[in-house]
Amino acid sequence: MIVLADCNNFYASCERVFNPKLKNKPVIVLSNNDGCVIARSNESKALGIQMGEPAFKIKDIIIKHRVYVFSTNFALYGDMSSRVMSILKDESPLTEIYSIDEAFMDFSTISDYDKLAYKIKEKVSISTGIPVSFGVAKTKTLAKVANHIAKKYKTDNIFVMNDRVKILKKFPISKVWGIGRSNSSMLINHGVKTAYDFINLNENWVQQKMSIVGLKILRELKGIQCFNINDYPKRKKSICTSRTFPKDSNSLKYIEQAISNHATRCAEKLRKEKSCALHIGVFLNVNRFKNSDKYQNGFRTAMFEVATNDTMKIIEASKLLLKSIYRKNIFYKKAGVIMGDIVPQNQVQLHLFNDTSQDIKIKKLLENVDFINKKMGRNTIKFLAQGLAKREKLKQENLSPCYTTRWEDILKIDC
Repeated sequence: MIVLADCNNFYASCERVFNPKLKNKPVIVLSNNDGCVIARSNESKALGIQMGEPAFKIKDIIIKHRVYVFSTNFALYGDMSSRVMSILKDESPLTEIYSIDEAFMDFSTISDYDKLAYKIKEKVSISTGIPVSFGVAKTKTLAKVANHIAKKYKTDNIFVMNDRVKILKKFPISKVWGIGRSNSSMLINHGVKTAYDFINLNENWVQQKMSIVGLKILRELKGIQCFNINDYPKRKKSICTSRTFPKDSNSLKYIEQAISNHATRCAEKLRKEKSCALHIGVFLNVNRFKNSDKYQNGFRTAMFEVATNDTMKIIEASKLLLKSIYRKNIFYKKAGVIMGDIVPQNQVQLHLFNDTSQDIKIKKLLENVDFINKKMGRNTIKFLAQGLAKREKLKQENLSPCYTTRWEDILKIDC
C-alpha cells in the first residue's frame, strides 16, 4: 500500500504551533512583499477567502472577522518541514518527499498499515504540533484521492481506501492529481465528470489526448501502480532565483546588484546539489502600468563553454546579459536568473585547454565561502558585485519570529 502524508494547512499550522491563541481562529499567510494569500486555515476558507487573492481586496473581511495575518516565514516553515519529514523517514522503510508539506510512503511490506499511520500521526503531533492527514491506497494517485477524503470528511484525518469504485464514482475529475485545468475542461466537454467516468474511457483515446502521463493516471486509478516511490530526489532540470523589487526601479546599478545576488544564490544551489549548469538566462519584468507605451519585458540567454557552478563566472555572465536587455527610462519591477542544462559536477565535459589547477583552487575557495556562510549566516562573505549595503528587506509587516532557527527568537516561558 502507498500512503500520502500531507500536513494540514501547513504554513498556518506552523504559526499556530508557537501561538496557541490562534487555535480555531481564522489565519492567513501572505506571499513575498505581503502580496497575495498563499495559505489559509479552515476558518479562513469558511469566510470565503480564496488562494491567490490580493491582500488589499480582502481588507474588509480581515477587519470584520478579525483574521490573523502573517508574512511568509520560510525559515520557520522549512525547519518545521524538516522535522516532520525526519519523523516520516524514521517510521517508513521507503519515503519520497514530494513537497514542503507532503510525502509518499511505501507500506507494501507492512501488514498493519492503518495502525502504523495512527502511530506516525501521533508521533508527529507530539513532536512538532503539526496536524497531518494520511491517505492509504494501492497507488500514488489513489492515495491522493484518499488523502483528500481524510482531510475533508474524517475527524481523525486518516482514510484507508477499501472500496475504490464507490469513492471514484463521487470524486470530481477536476480534483484528480495530475489531470490539470486544461485536461479537466477537455474531459468535462466529453462528458467525463468523475474519476469513475475517466477510468471507463478507451486507453488509446486517453493516451492520444493526454499523452502517456494521462494513461498512467488512468491505470493508477484502476489500482495498477505506474508511479513508483522515489526515495532519491530527482536532479533539477533548471534553477531560478528571482524577486520583485520593493519599489520599481530604472537604476542599472541597483538592478545589477539584484541580478548579482540572484546569480550568487543560483550558484550556491548548484553547489549544494553537486551540479553544474551549461546555460544561463536573465530576465527583467516591467511595470506595464508605469511604462504604458514602453511596455517591454526582457529575456536573454547564453551558454558557458563548460558547465559551471562558479559564482564569479555566473555573476559575470548574468551582468553581460542584463546589459543587453536593460533599457534606460523604463521602470522594472522584477529581475531573475535562470540556470539550465544542469548536469552532475562529476560528469562535466571539459574542453582541451581547461586549466585544471585553477579550477581546483576556485572550487576550494567557494567551498570555504559556502561553509562560512552556512556557519555564520548568509552573506557573511559576499562578492563585491552584490553591493556592500545591506539588501533591502521584503515588505513583511506581519512576520513571526524564527522560533526554531534563531537564538534570539526562542520562546521564553516565565515560571
